[in-house]
Amino acid sequence: MSRALLIVDVQNDFTEGGALAIVGGDAVASAVSAFLSSHAERYDVIIASRDWHHPESDNGGHFAAEPDFQDTWPEHCVAGTDGAAYDPLLTTDAVTHHVRKGYGKPAYSMFEGTTEADERVVSLLGERGLIDADVVGLATDHCVRASALDAIAHGVHVRVLTDLVAGVGIESSDAALAELAHAGAELISSAEAFEGDGAFEGGDA
Repeated sequence: MSRALLIVDVQNDFTEGGALAIVGGDAVASAVSAFLSSHAERYDVIIASRDWHHPESDNGGHFAAEPDFQDTWPEHCVAGTDGAAYDPLLTTDAVTHHVRKGYGKPAYSMFEGTTEADERVVSLLGERGLIDADVVGLATDHCVRASALDAIAHGVHVRVLTDLVAGVGIESSDAALAELAHAGAELISSAEAFEGDGAFEGGDA
């Protein structure tokens, strides 16, 4: 079955030591890399997004000196900085498309971003007839949630791989997953993603 993998915002500013560090962010980066090493060939496209904010503005009120951590945030993922780079524990060799979002304005969903060739995620999926996507990355309660909801709104059947996401808060992340399930997303572990389809799941014999 044709399928896309959507990797949301696994960036230095969202992992340990970053401006908006998420506990478990590095672990997600490592786990996604391990998952890709075994399963990348199962996906027709692998799309990775990054926040990519304007360096000389508040990005439409997204940055604030006294942020509320709901709608306004400290400066993060500024275009061209180390904070905006992928976490070094994330191996991106298999990524087919890189999407940047939030340049000059707030943007949570990867569907709001574009590639350097000005391609949008909805077009990348639609042109290939892809109606199934797995979603992983950061943060469960913000950009993972928004990206998965947008995918569902565009008619995509979404599976969230729950061991390959991490959120800002426990309660807010649980609420986001419940919201996604109610919207139609399937919540599974990465071990279940290709279970029982006849694929070889082990390492070298």
